[in-house]
Parts: sequence; structure tokens; C-alpha cells
Amino acid sequence: MSKSKKLSKVETIALSDALGERYLAYALSTITSRSLPDVRDGLKPVQRRLLFAMRELKLDPKSGHKKCARVVGDVIGKFHPHGDTAVYDALVRLAQSFSVRWPLVEGHGNFGNIDGDNAAAMRYTEARLTDFATSLLEGISEDAVDFRNTYDGQEEEPLVLPAAVPNLLCNGASGIAVGLATNIPPHNLEELCEAILLLLQNQRTAIDDLLKVCPGPDFPTGGVLVESAALIRDAYKSGRGSLRLRARWEVEKLGRGQWQIIVTEIPYQVQKSKLIERIAELLENRKIALLGDVSDESAEDVRILLGPKNRSVDPAILMEMLFKQTDLEVRIGLNMNVLDADSVPKIMGLREMLLAFIAHRYSVLQRINSHRLKKIIDRINVLEGYLIVYLNLDKVIRIIREEDEPKKKLMKTFKLNDLQAESVLNMRLRSLRKLEEVELKREHKGLRDEKQQIQRLLASKTRQKTALRNEIQNIKKRFGKSSKIGIRRTEIFGPPKSVDLSVELLVEREPVTVICSDKGWVRTIKGHVDEQTEVRYKEGDKERFRFFAETTDKLILFATNGRFYTLLADKLSSGRGYGEPIRLMADIGNENDIVSFFVYDQKSRLLVVSDDGRGFFVDEKNIIAQTKSGKQVLNVKDPLKASICIPAIGDSVALIGENRKLLIFRSDEIPIMNRGRGVILQRYRDGKISDAQVFNLSDGLSWRSGKSQRTEADISGWVGKRGQSGRLPPKGFPRNNLF
Repeated sequence: MSKSKKLSKVETIALSDALGERYLAYALSTITSRSLPDVRDGLKPVQRRLLFAMRELKLDPKSGHKKCARVVGDVIGKFHPHGDTAVYDALVRLAQSFSVRWPLVEGHGNFGNIDGDNAAAMRYTEARLTDFATSLLEGISEDAVDFRNTYDGQEEEPLVLPAAVPNLLCNGASGIAVGLATNIPPHNLEELCEAILLLLQNQRTAIDDLLKVCPGPDFPTGGVLVESAALIRDAYKSGRGSLRLRARWEVEKLGRGQWQIIVTEIPYQVQKSKLIERIAELLENRKIALLGDVSDESAEDVRILLGPKNRSVDPAILMEMLFKQTDLEVRIGLNMNVLDADSVPKIMGLREMLLAFIAHRYSVLQRINSHRLKKIIDRINVLEGYLIVYLNLDKVIRIIREEDEPKKKLMKTFKLNDLQAESVLNMRLRSLRKLEEVELKREHKGLRDEKQQIQRLLASKTRQKTALRNEIQNIKKRFGKSSKIGIRRTEIFGPPKSVDLSVELLVEREPVTVICSDKGWVRTIKGHVDEQTEVRYKEGDKERFRFFAETTDKLILFATNGRFYTLLADKLSSGRGYGEPIRLMADIGNENDIVSFFVYDQKSRLLVVSDDGRGFFVDEKNIIAQTKSGKQVLNVKDPLKASICIPAIGDSVALIGENRKLLIFRSDEIPIMNRGRGVILQRYRDGKISDAQVFNLSDGLSWRSGKSQRTEADISGWVGKRGQSGRLPPKGFPRNNLF
């Protein structure tokens, strides 16, 4: 081939198109060949290959165990061109009774535990199939499903297993693909069988009727599902949702008024060791004031002991605190994303999944019976040839002895087909006795009867439905609630009663002193420390706020942007250091400054004022911020800023501006608002507001004079109406214009 011809075959394409095409191919490969289960058998490819390889190794429930290394070797050598770790991990999971509701592998050796410990190496462990797994493989040698070539073309593997049980919903599935994910919880087999029987009776059975017999998930580790029936219905109808699962617990009396809580079941996929570590951490950090002790006495069963701080503690409140802060309560996501019969990813509801399983079983039933019918027809053909031989035995013997081509002669003489003639020639001499003829006639009659039954079955949808119903009934009897493994483990309750958990219950109450520096570094000191106690600051920094609080208190911060920020006293840095920047806890911004910092009091009221003398009253119960960004209360626009935030206790308000004008008026002239610019409190020709004070008029107006407090009783000359300018303050008023 010439160089010009070679170059003519070179095609130029955009790099983005090439990358897009290859990424799409990779994504589809991950979705269909790795991460998403098939709706028909509920298995991912690696799981399906594991079960098929174990069947080929004859590892049925009645046989002995074989090394897992042998199984893994067969899988990666024949079917799965990937690493042995992924295959062994999949095998281990299928054997863990705390991971799968209905184990598919019976393990012998260390296969891990609920504490999160890993399984032993595959050279030390052994495995065989469980009875449940064999039900997935029944009929696979009878043309029940299609096969395809393996990756190297040397072997064949099934595209899907016959699956006599609805394994997808029985054991659930989880996985993350490229752009897709799935999370299907496990369910109770008997309940699923009841739902299937309802759909066999009427394919249009509503989701509400299905949920009456199959009310929700059934996890291998038990637990209690606390969710409303409406949310469960929505999740199973759409295939998406979220359900709350809690640990099962009980109170054990110890005598003399003492008691302890025993946790006997923990939520699905929660590692017990990490759970206990988390509880111990909260206990050590005093985050759960009502909890006194935690210990693990688990053996084969879960037994976690929780001791209260004292016997007066309410067990329900203690557990509610633990549910809020630990994995004793988890959310189980429902994202029922599966591959349908055409290997197309699709989110299915409960009804769609069950109908897909029923359709698969119809197909398997038809294929198995068609395969059996073919075998029967072939056998009847052979038997009819045998019977002809017995009727003409001497002639047949003579032809075989004398003819050079006895096969052709037999076919011509007795009108036999090729298969019949070949069978006659291969017949053993012992089969020529009279008794054998009787047996052949009996077998022939039996096969003809069976042939008619199968033909009637394949021709009638009603008969197929009856046969499928009988299969489901048998499965229900084998693995239902009458067996030990079939008993429902997870109880389904409605949503729990709401319990108001105040901060006081979550945190141990202790006195602290809150200190905030001028540059915004905040910390707490244990106990109440007065102003005389010296506190260290960074170079160039000094004290700005110091007040007493308790660890259970909420702290309120008001900034020049008019926003209120909420901090928790127990979350502040404590110890001998300089603390932490307050801007890490609240998104104040470097362009803004702190105006006020104080302890939250739900029953109090505040006066907030901006530079231009506008303001209003706001109740403290309306200033709590839920996020770091704070809550906007006083609206200010550049260049104006919020400048005052003081308690509103009294019947009168005094304001003084930079122009040294003092105005006093009644507090009922100021509106109570939740948010806004407010109203004009005092007018200024030039300058801004300096300070404000809310007081009782009868007590007189007070201000600080040096280290003492001065009170002016006769202040009638400064009393006016809101919005006026005021007049010069009394003699002796501070030159800094601050009360």
C-alpha cells in the first residue's frame, strides 16, 4: 500500500468529541457492568459471576466448603478480568448476615463483623452456596436464560440468573456509577411474595394495597423504622425518598430506683465500634449532660449499655439526645435506580419492580418448559424407534448382522429417521429382554402425557399464571416467616413524638466568662471572672467586651451591617490561649464592626439605631440567626451603619448626637418591628447619633462621671417628641457624648 493511500484513511476529529465519546463509553460500561443491579435477579455482574462460578465448582449447600481463593481464582480467570480484591470483597459481603438480609454465600472462617473488622485473607476462608442462592440458579441448565461469551471468548456466562426469588428487593442493592447511583433497602421475603400474589391476581393493584402486605424495609440488623405512612407511600411510589431508622432499646431496672438503657439492635450499615466511640467522645466532651456511662457487652448479639447521669433522668429524653447526635438514628435513602430487561437505567417504584420480576419469571417458565418439551419430543422419537425394534426383533438382528450399511437399511425397511436408526444401533443387548419392552411402553405413555400438559401450559396464559402462583407459594413456604431467617426483624412505627431538647439538656451547665477583644478574638474562661482579673491579649489588642454567661447560653452579636448573629457559649474556644477570630464563627465581613455582644434573653426587647438616628424596638425572640450569615434586622445602606443596640427597659428614651443635642421622649412613640429602617428618633443637621439610653423618667437620667454615676432628676427641659433635634445637655455631661 502506498503512502498516499495510508494517509487517505486518517480522519481528523475534535479532541472534545473524542474525549466525550470515550467518556460516554466508560460511563455506560460502569453503569451496566459494575454498579447497577439488574431488576430481574437483583445482582451486579460480579455477584452473578460469583454465584455461577460456585455452581460450576459444585459448591451447593450439601457439599463441603472450598477455599475462597479457589472461587476468586475461577471468577477472575474465567469471567471477571479485574483484581481479586474487588471480587473477594463482593463474596465477603454476600456472606455477611449483617450486610445482606438473605445471605447468598455460607462462609466458614472470619468474614468480618458488625464492628467493622475486615474479613481474613481469602486463603484462610472457605465458602459454599446457601439454599437461597440455589433458588436463584434453578433452571439455569435448562435454557432458562441467555448466555454470552466471556471477555476472552473461552467460556460462557449467563446474562441474568433465573431467580426464583425476588432477590433485588429481598437483599437490596447500593452502588455509585458515573452520574448515577442506587440505594435499595432489603425487604421481607414473605411480604414480597404476598405482594406478588396480589399482582398476579390483578396487575393494576394500587401501591396502597401492596404496602398493606409489604409495609416497608426489613433490615438484617433489625431496628425501628420511624416514618409516617404517607412518606413511605411516596417513596415506594416514586422510587425516591428517605426513611428514618432507629436503634432498638429498652430500659433495664437495677433495683433501688437505679436503671440503665440496653441497646439491642443498631441501624443498618452502622459500625458498632465507631458508634460507641462517638458516644464516648460526646460523653468525654460533656456534650450530653444526661449520660453518665457507656459500655459494650456485645457477644454474638448487640448489647450496648447506657447509664444515666442520675436516676431522675428521663430515658426517652436521653435517647432522643443520642438520636440527634449519633448514628443510633440514621436516614436510609431510597433511590431505586436499576437496569431494566433491556439494560437501560431506570428509577422504579415498588410496583414496577415486582411487575418486572413477574415478567422475568413468565419468560423463565416458558423457556424451561419449551426446553423440556424439546427433550420430551426427542425422547419420544427414540422410544418409538425402540418399540418398532421390539415388534420386528428377528428382522432387525438379521439386517444388523448381514447388511454392510445396516443404518440405511433399517431406515428404509422400518421407515425410521436418522436419530431412531442411530439409537437402535447403539442399543445394548440386555435391553432386548421382555421386561425392558414394558418399561419403554410405560415411559412412552408417561412422556406423551407430560408433552400434552406442557403444550397446554405453553398455550394458556391462565395455566402459566397458576404455575407461577404455585412457585411463589413454594418459595414463601421455604423462606417465609415460618423459618428462623424469615421472621421480620425491623418494626415499623409511625413518626415519634416530638421531644423539645433545649440546650440545657445537651450541654452541661457551667459558669463562664465571655471575653471579646477589640480586634474580634473571642474566648471563654471557666467561672465568672471580674474586671479586676488580668487577661492576656495579643500585642496591639485590648479588651472590648466582657460578660458573664453559662455554657448553655446563646450569645448574640450585633454588627454595623444591621445583622444579628447567634453563637453558642459551649462552642467558643476556652483555655489559656487568645481564643479564635469571631469572624470564623460569623460571616460579619472585614468592612463591618461589632456593635454589641451579649447573652440572649428570649423575654427581653432591644432598641436598635443607625447612624442617622433611625431605629425601632425588636423583641429578642425574633433576632435568632440559624446560619453563620446572620439575620438582617436593621436595614442600612452605605455609608450609613448600625451604631446602637441596647436593652429596652423603661418608659422613656434619651438620645444625644455628635452635635451635642439631647432629646428625651416616651418609648411608646417608637414602633416594635421585626425588620426595617425604623423611624426617625432624632434629627441632625450635621453629624450622627452618639449614644442612646432607655430608662424610667421618674428615676431621672444617669450617666457615668469618672468612676462614679451621676443622676439628673430635673430633665423636663429636654423632654420633647420623637423626631425633634433636642437641646444642649445639662452641665457636667461627658464631653464624649456617651451616657
